[in-house]
Amino acid sequence: MADKPSRALMLCGDGLARFIEPSHSYIHINSLASNACCGFLSLPNAPPSETEDERIVREFAQLLDACDDTKALISERFMGMRSAIITNNSSLKSFCGKVGLTVMHINEIIRINHSLAQSPVPVDAVACELLKLLGFEQGKALEESQFDIVFVHIGAGEKVNGENDNATADDMESINDLIGNIMLIAQPGSEIGSRLHLSLVMSYGSISDNDDPKFSVLTIRSETSPDLSFLFPRQSYTMKGEISRNNVRHHCPMLISQWQYAVTRKDMVNTFTFEDFKEHGGNLVIPADRYLHEVAFKLWKAPKYGA
Repeated sequence: MADKPSRALMLCGDGLARFIEPSHSYIHINSLASNACCGFLSLPNAPPSETEDERIVREFAQLLDACDDTKALISERFMGMRSAIITNNSSLKSFCGKVGLTVMHINEIIRINHSLAQSPVPVDAVACELLKLLGFEQGKALEESQFDIVFVHIGAGEKVNGENDNATADDMESINDLIGNIMLIAQPGSEIGSRLHLSLVMSYGSISDNDDPKFSVLTIRSETSPDLSFLFPRQSYTMKGEISRNNVRHHCPMLISQWQYAVTRKDMVNTFTFEDFKEHGGNLVIPADRYLHEVAFKLWKAPKYGA
């Protein structure tokens, strides 16, 4: 455990997981995975006739554990935690505002310090401004910060650098470049590196029945010997306390890598791919609605979740 609270940056690649293949050379994304602790975040099944905007909001609400309309604000649930989201999606903006996140646009962040005449905005400038929101500036961790955690939602046509192109390849390059710049600033052993908790989450977006066998997180034993499944305990991600979760989707989970120098564990993963995570990931599978609880602990805003 760190001797000071961490500050967290989470990059969410909405619907981009299916476009990552082992043959792709996303150097910085793979570098993050190879230095991080990797695993899966399970989601519930989608309701029938769900629109794309509804899916985006529902899945992000899972990450915040805010699917229940009776939930309090994020700051009320997590010891005054100050949180922000950067997104262009109007539905997600509305939802996040209701649960207490400060909603921002990338142009608002860089307007003061960078000329908007240059478009797209350089990714290194975006990385610096994101870290400033967390109190990281000029290689130092300032005593005060504007936020404890910042979420950046990328995908569904959104851009981190002000462009509006819908091309998936550009989304992936944006994330890859952004991670490269952030990790360069937060180098191991640096003051920022020891305080920044960086998460990369990639989801599959809208799914079909064809995705089930290819991206299943069920164990080999339960797949090959269903008659013997009663001999093995239920996986923890299918439980909530002592109660079984009845609506667990066992395929197409979110992929997650979490990295903080000298704080997070390092597993045997080398590439940010489903296959590598399933074979070598150290975090296995946890429900997506437990993600924020786990990160909040590192921010000193929640008690320890899990082992």
